Amino acid sequence: MALSLVIGGLTCAGIILSVLFMPQIKIKRFTLSTYCLCALAGAACALIFGCVSPSGVLQGLSTNSEVNPIKILVLFICMTLLSVFLDEAGFFEWLASVTLSHAGHSQKRLFLLLFVTVSVLTVFTSNDIVILTFTPFICRFAAHAGVDPVPYLVSEFVAANTWSMALIIGNPTNIYVASSVGMDFISYFKVMAFPAAAAGITAYAVLRLIFRKRLASPIEPREVKATITDKFSAVTGGIILASCTLVMAVGSYFGLEMWLVALISAALLYAISLFYALVRRRRPAELIGCTKRAPFVLVPFVLSMFIIVLALKENGVITLAANAFGSDHAVLKYGVASFFVSDITNNIPMSVLFAPIVNSAQPAVRLGAAYGTVIGSNIGAFLTPVGALAGIMWMSLLKQYDVRFTFARFVEYGAATSLPVLSAALLTLSATI
Repeated sequence: MALSLVIGGLTCAGIILSVLFMPQIKIKRFTLSTYCLCALAGAACALIFGCVSPSGVLQGLSTNSEVNPIKILVLFICMTLLSVFLDEAGFFEWLASVTLSHAGHSQKRLFLLLFVTVSVLTVFTSNDIVILTFTPFICRFAAHAGVDPVPYLVSEFVAANTWSMALIIGNPTNIYVASSVGMDFISYFKVMAFPAAAAGITAYAVLRLIFRKRLASPIEPREVKATITDKFSAVTGGIILASCTLVMAVGSYFGLEMWLVALISAALLYAISLFYALVRRRRPAELIGCTKRAPFVLVPFVLSMFIIVLALKENGVITLAANAFGSDHAVLKYGVASFFVSDITNNIPMSVLFAPIVNSAQPAVRLGAAYGTVIGSNIGAFLTPVGALAGIMWMSLLKQYDVRFTFARFVEYGAATSLPVLSAALLTLSATI
């Protein structure tokens, strides 16, 4: 047990240090994510020192269950591909420009429009893609209009990471934790709709209060134009994404697994796009772009963390942790714990770690523990930049646009918003589950 704990602890420490100080290294033309290398090293040590057997790993990867990491990765990557394809077609940039153009002279109206637009998009697409697409537009618009971009940037980041808990497909952490206890699309939404709404409303109210003085002055409208690069691709991508979401919802009544729906949807998108490019005799730019941007780096990362967690499970650490949580106030305990652990290890490793702990909890509190963990993993993303990989990428993007936003400033706004939002979500979940 001690050795597996040491390996797990050192791996998490390596991941957090790499994310903070050296997220990537370049070797000639190749760019490697250092946090992934740390996870791979930890998994290799667990195997080399006998904390987990190769046969146990193979059995875990091949098991026909909802918690199979291969299925979860297929679901997440395919859903991300559908979202990134829309971005490559120019849909998100176009929508951002339309949103900004309707603000008029009112910063308060712009703030509300941006919060609502990001919230709606995040529910049905990828929160990371929405953040990374809207951020450049906000920076450019603010520079042209001569206003402080910080209220809008913080609002965008908080909205995306709050409303991502509404659907099971909104965040890879949702998928991993919810799948570990056998939740389907509809059962998840029925429970999480109210906590997500409570969290979203609280987030907006707190942000308006924090930035009330900065939003008081009028702005001079400035047009930031963006057009959809390919209408056929945008329409096709939108229809397939909407259909995929609908089939997932309906398919839960017929035992149709979500990962299979996502895989078929992504394959259909590729087939239609390639056929369209062939007929038009054009380069399938959107398809190439979304393939390059797909988060394939998460495959070795998640699988490595799965091996480390499997080592902890085989050595009794997971059962010990589940017993330590007990059965009283499971929603609050798991929600608060996952919230803070996300900002120590990042929310993806946290989810891989917490999934078997939740699954080892007593049956009477298992679902409450799972939903609480989902809430903590989403809201933990905006306490510190470490909480989610999107936070690190977002901070890096702000530097490119000369927006000064330090780690301390992130934590200042993060604490002011995440703590009341977490409280609202967990209390609502406790009252409605």
